[in-house]
Parts: sequence; structure tokens; C-alpha cells
Amino acid sequence: DGAMDGVQRKKAVLSVAFRYLDTYRELLQEEGERNNSFPKVTPVVIATVLQVKTLPCNLQELSLVHLCDEEKETRKKQVRPLFRHFRRIDACLQPREAFRGSDEIFCRVYTPDHSYVTIRSRLSCRVGEILALVREKLQYSEDQPVQPGNLILVAVTSAGEKAVFRPSDEAVFTTLGVNTHLFACEPSELDSLLPLPEEIHWSPGDSKLHDMSAEEVANQLVAFDWELFSCVHEVEFMCYVFHGEQARWRPLNLELVLQRCSEVQHWVATEILQCQSLPKRIQLLRKFIKISALCKQQQDLLSFLAVVLGLDNPAVNRLRLTWEGLPGKFKKQFQQFESIADPSRNHKSYRDLITSLRPPLIPFTPLLLKDLTFLHESCKTFHGELVNFEKMHKVAEMVRTIRRYRSSQLAMDTETSPSHLQTKAYVRQLQVIDNQNLLFEMSCKLEPKDT
Repeated sequence: DGAMDGVQRKKAVLSVAFRYLDTYRELLQEEGERNNSFPKVTPVVIATVLQVKTLPCNLQELSLVHLCDEEKETRKKQVRPLFRHFRRIDACLQPREAFRGSDEIFCRVYTPDHSYVTIRSRLSCRVGEILALVREKLQYSEDQPVQPGNLILVAVTSAGEKAVFRPSDEAVFTTLGVNTHLFACEPSELDSLLPLPEEIHWSPGDSKLHDMSAEEVANQLVAFDWELFSCVHEVEFMCYVFHGEQARWRPLNLELVLQRCSEVQHWVATEILQCQSLPKRIQLLRKFIKISALCKQQQDLLSFLAVVLGLDNPAVNRLRLTWEGLPGKFKKQFQQFESIADPSRNHKSYRDLITSLRPPLIPFTPLLLKDLTFLHESCKTFHGELVNFEKMHKVAEMVRTIRRYRSSQLAMDTETSPSHLQTKAYVRQLQVIDNQNLLFEMSCKLEPKDT
């Protein structure tokens, strides 16, 4: 009996080990590529080491960690434009796939005069490597008569705010804001860096949304959100909260989901504030409320709340004439949506809503991260040399909740109109203004304070 118990314990250990390896298969593969070491462990080898003659049947056929050569070659050949920062219609129409640090991407890096070079880089590339690629391109550029000197890499927002990266920083591409761009310059040129002209100036005009149905736009929002959310490995949530910049694996796909949430909020404000006609502006307001209702109906709480928060933007919220023209039915519906977005009592209304829904669904990711951050910062991970297992159990429960959200494929409306590709391209490449000062300036021109 004792011998049998020993075998059962060894099998239990193996089961946990194999589940770990299967869960983190691609992440471990990526780490192996980075360190030039590819673990190739087989069930037979592990069984021999632990002196177990037979493994549980569900582990017999499990292939660990390494990918087949053909799959690796396929991945290496893929060079993809990064979300937003290099626009290509054909790329945006393709289904989203999870980014890995070893993936190669195209990205533009600007110089102080707003010319740019396009570099091809690994997503996890260090800043020092990015600058080496930029320097090499500039050396052979006809527009660069002077040899580039000591370069620094800077993120410049549409509001003109600057953040200088350290040469050792990694995977900076996915950390960029909606309209934030990378600049390479000499340290003496830092103060002269300005946002791109298209980020500062705006031109009024009719929205493309007027020609699209709310149903079609909502369907495309939900489809894209589901693709993005499905790309996020559950370990990315842990890395984002627990380890920050020191994470073993960078939360690349999670950062893109957060970027999308911000983008949708600013898209709502941009579309309304660019519309000069009051009747058309009221019509857009109605359409956005309808879009948010449809997203909620399809259990996409990410775009649902992003649209609601976009309508609550101070630059939109102050448009008294526009809101007064909204039919009572829509006003009442939007008030209900605002109550769900209300953060009071620890977001009780939102929590009641998400508890009432059955998976699959897309949660409001920023709140998910807020909960994880609170759990992490309010409880110590270690007490002396002992692990705080109570905290670990709570973290595990949150991970299981995320897993339940994606336990099956989200059902989406598959009916398509003749213009669905145009709507799909529009939704996946939203043109937005994320400079709050500029949005408020546009708002005051539409409806001055004394109106």
C-alpha cells in the first residue's frame, strides 16, 4: 500500500508538471528561443527519472514545450504591422493572433523633422537594439546629410508629453498610447520634439458612421474585442500586476487590450466633436447609445463601458444643446448605462451585472487589473520564508474566473451586409484624437459657454 501511495503521489506531481508545461508551452518556447536553449522533455524521460512505469493516459501523448520545426519556420516568416502604428488595410482585416516577444514587426520611428524610418524588429527588442537599427537606416538615408550621433528613444504623445526610454528597456512598442509615436533624436534635440502635425490639427467633417448601421458597427467591435481578449495569455495578467517591468514574460497582448479600451473611448468623443451639424450630432449620440446597448447585449462589457465613458468625456458631456435634443427614451437608457459605469460602492452595479451573465463574455479589463492590483498590494506574498497560500488561492480563483469568461466561443451575429468589410476596416483602424485639451477646444467651438 505504501508503494502504491508513493506512485500515486509521483503521478500527481507529474500531472501538475505537465499541466504547467502545457499551459505555458508557447511562453517557455519563446524563452528558449531567447536563451538559445530549447527544453525537449518527454513523458518517458520524466517517468524514468521518477521511477514511474506508467503515466496517466491523458499525459501519454502530450508533446511538451518545443514546437515543430515547420511551425517555428512559419512564425519566423511572419512580419506583422503593429496595432495602430503602421497602417495597412489588408493586415487589419486578418484575424488577430497572439503576439509573442520573438515576433518580428514593422514600426515607424520618427526624427525631429517628422521624417521617419521604418524598422523591422523583434517585439521584445531592447531600446539599444532599436536605436542601432534606426542609426543604420539613417546612415544610408539621402535626407540625413549629417551622421547621427548619440541617439535616445523618446515616446511623444499628441499633447506633447515626452518619455525617454532607457537603453535596457524592452518591448516598448505595446506600451505606447493611442496617438503616441516613437522618436529618435540626440539628447540636445529633446526639447524641440513636437507631436506630428496630424495629431495637433483637426478638420471638421461628416462622420463615416452616418452611413453604417449601429448593428454592423457593434458586431465588428465585439468581434475585434473577442479576438484581442482571446490573445491574452492568463499569465499576462499576473505579470502585469505582480512583476511590472521585471516580469519574466511581458504582457504584450494585455497591453494592446488596454490600448484598445482607451482608443474606443476617444473614438466616441472624436466622432461627436468633429460633427459640425447639431441634428447630425444628435443622431450620432443616439447611434453611440444604441451601439453600447448592442455591445452589452452581446456581453462585450469592454466596448460597452468604453463607449459609455467616451460619452461621459467632459468635452462631450458639456454639449447642452446636443443632449437636450436627445429623445427621452435614449436619455433614460443612457442614465441606466451610466449607473453601471458608476464606481461607487466598489463598482457594485458593474459587479452585479457581470455576476448575472453566463460565460462566455468580455470583461472590462481595467477593472479586472484593478482588482488584481488591490489583492497583490493589500496582502504580502511571503511571511518570512513562508508563502501566503491564502493570497495564492485568491489569485488562483481570479485566474479561474478569467478562464471561465473564455470557456467557449462567444456567439456573434454572422449576418453581413455588402459593406461589412468597409465597416470592419473602419472599426479596426479607428481615427481618434486623444489630446483632451484639443477635444475641449473643439467642444467650445461647437457650443460656446454662453449658449
